[in-house]
Amino acid sequence: QVQLVESGGGLVQAGGSLRLSCAASGGTFSRYAMGWFRQAPEKERDFVAAISMSGRNTYYADSVKGRFTISRDNAKNTVYLQMNSLKPEDTAVYYCAADPTTSAWGFNVNEYKYGYWGQGTQVTVSS
Repeated sequence: QVQLVESGGGLVQAGGSLRLSCAASGGTFSRYAMGWFRQAPEKERDFVAAISMSGRNTYYADSVKGRFTISRDNAKNTVYLQMNSLKPEDTAVYYCAADPTTSAWGFNVNEYKYGYWGQGTQVTVSS
C-alpha cells in the first residue's frame, strides 16, 4: 500500500508559479500511474493532469493545458506539478493520487480509478 504526501502549495499572485511535489512511500512507485486533482470550495473534485508509469505519456484538463506540466522521477518516488501563469480560478486544494489499474502506458482521468490519495495541499492565487 502506498502513502502519498503533497507539498509545495501556498499563496501566489496571479501570473505566478508554484511547483507541487508528491512523495510516495510504501509501494512500488513505478508501477502506478499518477494523477493530480483539485477541489475548490463547494465544488466537486476535478481532474487536472495524469502521467503514465514511465512518464512517457501525459494528459491534461483543458483548463490547465499549456500552463501546467506533470512529471515524475521514479528514482525519487516523486511526482511533480509545475504550475505557471496561475489564475485566481486555480485556487483549490490539490491532491495527488496513485492508480494501480492501468497498463504501462496508460492513465485515467476518472478519480474512482485511483486507489491511493494524499492529504492535499492548498493553492491560493490572488488577483
